[in-house]
Amino acid sequence: MIILNGGSSSGKSGIVRCLQAVLPDPWLAFGVDSFVEALPAKLQASEAGLEIAEDGRVSVGADFRALEEAWSEGIVAMARAGARIVVDEVFLGGAASQQRWQKALGDVTALWVGVRCGSEVAAGREIARGDRVRGMAASQADAVHRGVLYDLEVDTTHTESLACARAIAAHVR
Repeated sequence: MIILNGGSSSGKSGIVRCLQAVLPDPWLAFGVDSFVEALPAKLQASEAGLEIAEDGRVSVGADFRALEEAWSEGIVAMARAGARIVVDEVFLGGAASQQRWQKALGDVTALWVGVRCGSEVAAGREIARGDRVRGMAASQADAVHRGVLYDLEVDTTHTESLACARAIAAHVR
């Protein structure tokens, strides 16, 4: 498994698509955005589920955490069954989020990749995308990396997704 962690609009999704193109074997891609889209509507704007404040800050509740645990364990089960998987994540809780993944992984090996991007560049991408609450990219740019340990870090502030993907691919065994 490859687990990419970075804030909103940091360039993770572009790197994932490029990784799928440059890695010699097929890799499945899963992201936190698809997990959020799979949540029932009643959890997408609730205290028990996911709340996004007007300033872009994100908070999650107990129901979100329970489903997130099942989701990550399901992804790890696919890896145990032989699938190569790359995960596009946003560690809202920094080190605590990484620990939840480590628990789910157990003996499954993962390459931990930090995806950084200057907050001004990420904020510009956020505006260009038009599908994010303004302020989310800036609030997550550094917070998602607090206390997280990586095997590799890439920075998309001035580096294209393909170059980042090639750097990551060079570390895949």
